[in-house]
Amino acid sequence: MPLVVLACVGLIVATTLMHYEALSLLTRLLERLHWHGRVKLVAAVLGCFVAHGIEIVLYGLGYWLLIISAGHGALGGSVQPELATAFYFSAETYTSLGFGDVVPAGPVRLLAGVETLNGLLLIGWSGSFLYLEMERYWKRGRN
Repeated sequence: MPLVVLACVGLIVATTLMHYEALSLLTRLLERLHWHGRVKLVAAVLGCFVAHGIEIVLYGLGYWLLIISAGHGALGGSVQPELATAFYFSAETYTSLGFGDVVPAGPVRLLAGVETLNGLLLIGWSGSFLYLEMERYWKRGRN
């Protein structure tokens, strides 16, 4: 269980720092591009999608490693889940979609709860970022 707690903390820190860097990079990139505001917003949305995708992959690797190498639970009844199953479960957990077709068992359940909260916070952060970018380009479009 201590390893799962350590993984939770490590993944929160890693995904938060990664998200910060991604949004920071997007901000700098969008300022330098001489594109129309709409195109910049599409680029910002795609950039956020990429950042969230990487974060989902990080959590998926976390599940897979905790289960495969450390034996700290199972996904969907399988003690040896496929990597694709771990990524799928991570995506549905990160977004709080939760179909329920893949269910964690054992200590990795803690990571599932942490990922949901972390995903909601990071998705909210992206929403705030996109709102600010949209406001910036709409104001420029009126002037």
